[in-house]
Amino acid sequence: MTAYINTISAEHVQRGVAGGFTQTDHGKPDRLRRLVRGDWIAFYSPKTDYPSGEPLRMFTALGQIADDEPYQVEVSPDFRPYRRKVEFLDCTPVPIRPLIEQLDFIEDKQHWGFRFRFGLFRINSHDFDVIRTAMTHRIAA
Repeated sequence: MTAYINTISAEHVQRGVAGGFTQTDHGKPDRLRRLVRGDWIAFYSPKTDYPSGEPLRMFTALGQIADDEPYQVEVSPDFRPYRRKVEFLDCTPVPIRPLIEQLDFIEDKQHWGFRFRFGLFRINSHDFDVIRTAMTHRIAA
């Protein structure tokens, strides 16, 4: 299993969930090409909206890549972002702070936010399981 985190505002994650897609790097295709069908993505939202939303600092969605290549859409004549199709899981957003100590990808636990500045990045299966369990456990309860 290959898993990633995509750092996106909650408003943009909600649009992706509603439309069944993800995008990254303001619509550029390069990092989206790394993803393959079946890869998992946890979405981390530092803010409610971009660029000037309120601080949120939560994992807001989980999904699995459901296509083989990035595709381009026209949002407006001057904005044609690349996207990937995603099948989203039913889950509950969770704050990151209670999970920080359990996540291996956060090496510096005091400056934990630094890692999220990289947008889309790969994580190990343990870290993805920690996030998935936290986000889906509340649904079953």
